Amino acid sequence: MSQPTPLVIVGAGGHGRSVLELVRLSGTHQVLAFLDDQQSPGTDIMGIPVWGASALLDDLPARGVQTAHVAIGNNRARQALSERVRAAGLLLANLVHPRAFVSPSAVLGPGSAVMALASIGTEAVLGDGAIVNMGAVVDHHAQVGAYGHLGTNATMAGGTRIGARAWLQAGSALGYGVQLPDDAILGPGEGRA
Repeated sequence: MSQPTPLVIVGAGGHGRSVLELVRLSGTHQVLAFLDDQQSPGTDIMGIPVWGASALLDDLPARGVQTAHVAIGNNRARQALSERVRAAGLLLANLVHPRAFVSPSAVLGPGSAVMALASIGTEAVLGDGAIVNMGAVVDHHAQVGAYGHLGTNATMAGGTRIGARAWLQAGSALGYGVQLPDDAILGPGEGRA
C-alpha cells in the first residue's frame, strides 16, 4: 500500500471538517493542516492545526506540500481559491468518501468532493471543484458544471445538466434531461421537470 499523499485543506468550516473526516476514512491522503481566513493560526480543528490564512498557499511547496483541496461550500469562493491553488503550482485533490459510489466510467474534474452515500452514475461528469454532498445522486450521463454543488439528497436524473457554479440545495431534484444555466439555484425540496 502506498503512503498517503500530504494534503492541506483550504477551509475549516463545516464542509472542511466533513472533508477531513472523509480523508481520514479513505486513507489516501494525510492532512497536515488547514488554511482558513477566519481562524487564528495555531487553532486546533479536530486534531489538525490551522497554519494560517489562504495567503500561505504560495508557501506550501516549501513546506513539502504539493496537493490541496478547497473545502468551501460557496461556489464562487471555491472557484477563486481553486484558481489560487493552481497559481501556486499545487495540485487539486479529488476526494471520494469510501461509502460513496462512483461509476468507473464517470469523470471527476480536479478538486471534486464526493461525500458519504453519494452516487455518481454511468458516464456522469463532474466539473472542476464540484461538490456532491451526502446522499446526493448524479445519475447516468448527468453533468455538473465547474464548481457546481449538490446539497444533501439532491438528485440529478439521467441526462440532466447544471451549469458552472449552479447549486441544487438539499432535497431538490431535476427530472430527466432538464438543464439549469450557470449560477442557477434550486431551493430546498424544489424540483424541475
